[in-house]
Amino acid sequence: EAGREMLAALTENTQSGKSNLRKPSLAPARPPPTVGEISDAMRDTFGDHAATPVVIKGVYGQAYENEPELAVLKTRMTEVTEAMGHRPKIMVAKLGQDGHDRGAKVIASAFGDIGFDVLAGPLFQTPEEAAGVALSEKVNVVGVSSLAAGHRTLLPQLIDRLKEQGGGDIIVVCGGVIPRQDYEFLHEHGVAAVFGPGTNVLEAANSVLDLLQGRRRNQ
Repeated sequence: EAGREMLAALTENTQSGKSNLRKPSLAPARPPPTVGEISDAMRDTFGDHAATPVVIKGVYGQAYENEPELAVLKTRMTEVTEAMGHRPKIMVAKLGQDGHDRGAKVIASAFGDIGFDVLAGPLFQTPEEAAGVALSEKVNVVGVSSLAAGHRTLLPQLIDRLKEQGGGDIIVVCGGVIPRQDYEFLHEHGVAAVFGPGTNVLEAANSVLDLLQGRRRNQ
């Protein structure tokens, strides 16, 4: 009972905007309230922090504009775009408690320069949230960047949520710090491709175009 009263007082202090939150937030930090309960008491007022990566254009393309491989890749992109009737759209997603977004930003920017229509999803999404965004934005591919060891749980959940909501045709790939012994597990659970550390971004883009063309041939 005392813990609930402390949490209620903490919520009241956040809403008033007149109190220093240090003292009331430390006061209930003894049993019975947990850190999660303390966070929930403040979440009622402040909500959750939403961090959405910004995709910067022109950096990758400018650095590799004279690379023959990039020119070939852009030609392939034109062919795929014409066949689909629109630029292939990829969502770069960060799931769970993974706040490391540098790699996701690099991939998003590079794929944009190559010619993909890129959507950078916000950090800390649940599989349900990511699936909802992917479907509402009508993406063709979801690329999950994983650096926090949640891939064996979050990737299968994402694929299940997509299938449940009619998005079973959306291609799911992933990249990041993923142990090679987990690749087979992810493939068995519906992940179309896994890009480990050091993967060349042009090779990754080529692989995604292969998957898109293969999906069209099988439809």
